[in-house]
Amino acid sequence: MLEELLIHKPEDPIQFMIEHLKQHNDDAPRICILGPPASGKTTMVTQHLHVVVLYAADTTLIERNSGKRLDPLTEEVYHTTFDWPSDVQIQQRLVKPDLSEEEMSKQLLEYHRNFPGVFQIYQKILRSINADQPCVDVISQALTYVQTQHRSAAPFTPRILFCGPPGSGKSLQAALIAQKYGIVNICCGQLLKEAVADKTKLGELVKPYIDNGYPVPDNMVMKILERRLNAPDCMTKGWVLRGFPRDIEQAERLQKACIIPNRVFFFNLPYESIIERLSQRRIDPVTGERYHTTLRPAPTPKIQARLKQNPKDKEDNIEKRVDTHHRNVRDLQEFYEDAFYVNADQDPYPIFEFIESCIIKPLPCKKIKCF
Repeated sequence: MLEELLIHKPEDPIQFMIEHLKQHNDDAPRICILGPPASGKTTMVTQHLHVVVLYAADTTLIERNSGKRLDPLTEEVYHTTFDWPSDVQIQQRLVKPDLSEEEMSKQLLEYHRNFPGVFQIYQKILRSINADQPCVDVISQALTYVQTQHRSAAPFTPRILFCGPPGSGKSLQAALIAQKYGIVNICCGQLLKEAVADKTKLGELVKPYIDNGYPVPDNMVMKILERRLNAPDCMTKGWVLRGFPRDIEQAERLQKACIIPNRVFFFNLPYESIIERLSQRRIDPVTGERYHTTLRPAPTPKIQARLKQNPKDKEDNIEKRVDTHHRNVRDLQEFYEDAFYVNADQDPYPIFEFIESCIIKPLPCKKIKCF
């Protein structure tokens, strides 16, 4: 919203924000988090109509602000006490934000002067939480408060995660689910490529890894993924994600960011079927059309002659990717204990019907923990 204000510079910013909020679905979660600067508002992620107010001593807030350091390349914020980066290169390029102690004190004074009026408006749905404690405790208290409201067992804002070996049909099923339910179809690998193509700051950092075929560091992937999953269309319509997480560390990063799927599916496919599906895939470099030498051969000899094989579909590379998946999948299955398991060695539409039946089935209520 702040970005929209800076871009459009409306004459009446309050009315502009009201109209901006009205654009979202009326059934979408609406949360208001209030608090003085540096109280931790930006780290709070909740899911229902509530107003959460964070408070802390002014001296604590000023101390937090004075220790902040900004990475101008990634826009990541670090703190000299709490989470100083171990990478020396990152340390060397960190800069102190522009907000001085004097300006911080002015903002706090203005906040204390204006807040009583805000309190009167929201007092019936307002909860105050002491922000002068570990972040995990603040988030836990906020989530506990948010989850006290009654929730319907009917489907709402699907957040679906597909995990499985290469060639198990995750992309096709994601497309079918997204089309039927109108949710956002997100492939982590495609997001990284789009960031590079858009020449964003993070995209420039990601580009060398993609160009050289190296894994992109998890912190960069998470930065891009968080921005996409927190976009208005994902928040209101829901999403289906594939390509991340691939291991337990990545799953824990998702949970730490409070990106928590409410449906998780593990696709199971025998190694022989994976090889059969992937090693015979071909692509037409002229049209971009995909073919399969057995299941979907090229329609003409001319097209057949120009088909190319993606290096990642060579049998040696497939074996490496499958081995990586099998090394990590057991930990992921234990992490997502309420997951559903899909027999991916069958036609796509029975698989789709099974996934759909699991999506509309209400899950047992349980508390969600964010680190």
